[in-house]
Amino acid sequence: MSSLRSARSLLFVPGNDGRKLEKALAAGADVVVADLEDAVPAAEKEAARRVVADRLARAPTGSLRAVRVNGAGTAFWDADLDAVASLPLDVLVLPKATPDAVAELPDGPPVVAIVESATGLKQAHETASAPRVAALGLGAVDLGLELGLEPRPDGQEILFARAQVVLDSAAAGIRAPFDVVHLDTRDAEGLERECLLARSLGFRGKLCIHPDQLEVVHRVFAPLEEEVERARRVVDAYERGTAEGRGAVALDGEMVDLPVVERARQILAQAERSAPDGS
Repeated sequence: MSSLRSARSLLFVPGNDGRKLEKALAAGADVVVADLEDAVPAAEKEAARRVVADRLARAPTGSLRAVRVNGAGTAFWDADLDAVASLPLDVLVLPKATPDAVAELPDGPPVVAIVESATGLKQAHETASAPRVAALGLGAVDLGLELGLEPRPDGQEILFARAQVVLDSAAAGIRAPFDVVHLDTRDAEGLERECLLARSLGFRGKLCIHPDQLEVVHRVFAPLEEEVERARRVVDAYERGTAEGRGAVALDGEMVDLPVVERARQILAQAERSAPDGS
């Protein structure tokens, strides 16, 4: 099964469409997100909760299972939280994320908090520092509407927001964030350019809305060759050290202890999934 720490893709699927949800669960995404929020009309919310409960309860192992609930303060918040409380979820996705919204969540799985408002962006470090939050994602559409941004081919209109969530994630000690959705599902070249830009800015994954986007996203956000080689050397050095009774070893003048080794193992696992015969 995928690890949220090394996940590259979050694939969102309308929660009221059982056929699409089943297809997504078999598509090879690292995380499949059954959406109860934007993709579901108000009149379909209750039906969507039933569909999601049914499909996720019997979903095959492989992709991490997630649900995006409606935002805190909406008319659907309480019912959504009640509906997901008993589901076998690996991840909960929180839209319009703020520290106050995170604080309202009951106990449950790790949270991917979507930063998509001016307040959310201003408070992103505090959100990322909440014990429950495992990762941030950036939502460009709602944020752009609130700020009056105009989309550009080079993505410069959200450069500040991208840099901010990367910085806040690193400062909070959580994994690198997930980049914005590429809305044109037929534009593979544009998707690749956007992924390459996001990776260069420090993102290590992307929010997706169609299975056809997964191949590009997984390839671009796969570990670099030098990262994989370094990870192999870290694991080898550590295993030699532990065989000799040492808990930490030196490699190239740096100490290698268990947290460093765990990260190296995650990189190797991610590289294996990114191989041509993998997902």
